[in-house]
Amino acid sequence: MIQNDQELRVTRERITYLLDLLARLRVSSRAEELALVSGGYRADVERMQREVLDYLTQPASATTAKAG
Repeated sequence: MIQNDQELRVTRERITYLLDLLARLRVSSRAEELALVSGGYRADVERMQREVLDYLTQPASATTAKAG
């Protein structure tokens, strides 16, 4: 779970990295392999996107209180 804006930044960078990786795998993998090689990365992206949305839909005061 994301606790502060620094963790938010790192998580968003990791999501971007994994999305770029998935784009490369989509081009370089054979059709029958794509689901196998991309499944774990997709699950990670979906999990991190949920964490980002959970964090961003909390009041800023709630996240500030946790950081302090």
